[in-house]
Amino acid sequence: MDDGKSTTPGPVISGWRVILSDRGRLWASRVVPFTDAESDAGADRTVDADTLDELRAEVERQESAARQVTGQAAS
Repeated sequence: MDDGKSTTPGPVISGWRVILSDRGRLWASRVVPFTDAESDAGADRTVDADTLDELRAEVERQESAARQVTGQAAS
């Protein structure tokens, strides 16, 4: 039965799949997994939040953690 509600708000965060749970919680999962080094540095592939703004901020924290590894490797 289609209640008219989408479980996917759309491609709102580039490189991440965004999912709206049946309880209204937003989840994002990175399309391309982080490397082992990025994951070890704290970058999580899947995150959740109550609002889209909070989800975007959490995704940025993960990407920032991954960039730290990339920046360290270039030094």
